[in-house]
Amino acid sequence: MFTTLEVVTTVIVGLMVGVEFSVAFVMNRILNALPEDAGQLGHAHGGRMMGALMPFWYMGSLVLSAIWAVAGWHHHGAGLVVTAAGLLILSVVMSILLLVPINNRNKTWTPENRPADWKEQLHRWDRYHYIRVAVIVAAFTLLVVALT
Repeated sequence: MFTTLEVVTTVIVGLMVGVEFSVAFVMNRILNALPEDAGQLGHAHGGRMMGALMPFWYMGSLVLSAIWAVAGWHHHGAGLVVTAAGLLILSVVMSILLLVPINNRNKTWTPENRPADWKEQLHRWDRYHYIRVAVIVAAFTLLVVALT
């Protein structure tokens, strides 16, 4: 049962990392290459879709990591799992304080109501997102190492 927890947690976190990596380095570049209105509408739609899904994924990953840390306290790699869970906490805090406020504004924008600085706000979101991706990649790496 413990091995199943380790594998499921690692897969769930790994898939989350893949999605967020894709957003940072693939999807946003595609959207930014579209004509202004289409790109901005794509960002808004993506913000609504991902904004509805990702909180559950982040919290689920954190909860699974915490369960693994507690259940495996006396197993090899427990310190790595605790550190990974700490990084996932950091990613949630970053999301709530830095990324979600921008996303909540972005997901309501249309070409008619977007603010003059909408591109600057999306670039700020991107910068914060790159940092968050680095944090969750580090957490995932620690979980993978803890499996060995």
